[in-house]
Amino acid sequence: MRVTLTSVLVDDQDKALAFYTDVLGFVTKHDIPMGEARWITVVSPEDPDGVELVLEPDGHPAAKPFKAALVADGIPFNSLAVTDVHAEYERLTKLGVVFTQPPTEMGPVVTAVFDDTCGNLMQIAEYRG
Repeated sequence: MRVTLTSVLVDDQDKALAFYTDVLGFVTKHDIPMGEARWITVVSPEDPDGVELVLEPDGHPAAKPFKAALVADGIPFNSLAVTDVHAEYERLTKLGVVFTQPPTEMGPVVTAVFDDTCGNLMQIAEYRG
């Protein structure tokens, strides 16, 4: 058994697709019309056959309050692995990404948390083992 898909609930699929590809550097794997929404997945260009991140519409009544509660408490719902948190922090800051937590060492990991512009806090993490 392995993970093939994971979702992030987004308030605007077009805005999310632009942010996750143009800013974060993911590439679009699927963009399929599905009525009012689309089935959109993005993947790491370093692992195009790896786990797909689904840019899932947050239209369910529970989604927006759930996301708002996490953001209010400063909790990122997803974590993205990077090789150098400090370098990614600098790169993304130059692109206008707003961080709610700068790079912070936590034992064997360094993390930073940013606003994905779609109603979520996301974490980047570097494992130093």
